Amino acid sequence: MQMPSSHELQSLLPGDLARRIGEQANQAAARSRFADYRVRRADHTLRRQDADLALFHEFLELVNLRTGDLTHDPAAWRPVTWGLVEAFVKWQIQEGYAIKSVNVRLSSIKTYARLATQVGTLSPQEYALIRAVQGYSHREQMRIDQKRPISRIGLKKSEPVKITPEQAEALKDQPDTPQGRRDRLMMCLLLDHGLRVGEVAALTVTDFDLRSGTLRFFRPKVNKEQVHELTEDTRNSLREYKSHGDILPSGLILRQSKRNEKLGKAGMSERAITGRVCLLGAKIGLGGLSAHDCRHYWATSAARHGTDPFTLQEAGGWSSLAMPRRYVADNKIANKNVKLK
Repeated sequence: MQMPSSHELQSLLPGDLARRIGEQANQAAARSRFADYRVRRADHTLRRQDADLALFHEFLELVNLRTGDLTHDPAAWRPVTWGLVEAFVKWQIQEGYAIKSVNVRLSSIKTYARLATQVGTLSPQEYALIRAVQGYSHREQMRIDQKRPISRIGLKKSEPVKITPEQAEALKDQPDTPQGRRDRLMMCLLLDHGLRVGEVAALTVTDFDLRSGTLRFFRPKVNKEQVHELTEDTRNSLREYKSHGDILPSGLILRQSKRNEKLGKAGMSERAITGRVCLLGAKIGLGGLSAHDCRHYWATSAARHGTDPFTLQEAGGWSSLAMPRRYVADNKIANKNVKLK
């Protein structure tokens, strides 16, 4: 005897029962929608989104609107309207927040508004209006910054600190002390390989192979393991760091600073690396230098020397061509192939 298909079985159910089962399935999915989304995201993404929505929550309180936890509680989105989102964007501009930060926060709001719509807290019509709220283009950013007295607030710089090749060499030319040898290796990893500060902080002794001249490391942002061939400067700095006994037998490759140019236990935090880079930059006249400025220098230098976007994307650990193409475009000579004679 042939069993009926699932469609035939569903047709045998009374209409109310079938509808009730569907509603219960929707409710179960709704209860876990926010949690399911967050478990799929990287920690750094969640930290940024939490900060973005915390500022939005602060703004809502300023306009006397009480709500709950926007990152975990779907019900907290019930009073949110597109007008409030639009007002939040304009409020940030008036307060002097960087345009890029305003755009990122708007993106976070739209992401969680979509989740709230799937749960049923927001109506599809309201979500469509929230989606229509626009951020600012690069050209609009320049016009706004020129007109407002406070162009930006926050930790992010509007433009990276530009590093010349001579300054890059000076940053790698550190004294022959335990901290100096560590700093030279650190700067080589940032300037010669374009590693993110978190990637440098996570490097272990076993990630390096001097015999083959390679570095095997993990990029959390794109969930990918890569192998880099060490540049000559990086290889030499690693050899010096190792030959003087500055490297501990195992664990993280970079070590903390102590007094009198000595090194402490293994492991430098991202904040410590950033602070050290800023200090080394200040010594050669580069105020406000960050680890990300070094990555910007690496990508720009690679593009200027003819590295194609696809190779740059792979070597830099980007998930799309958007970022490497920006570096190539910024350094492209527009009239290089124009023939006048």
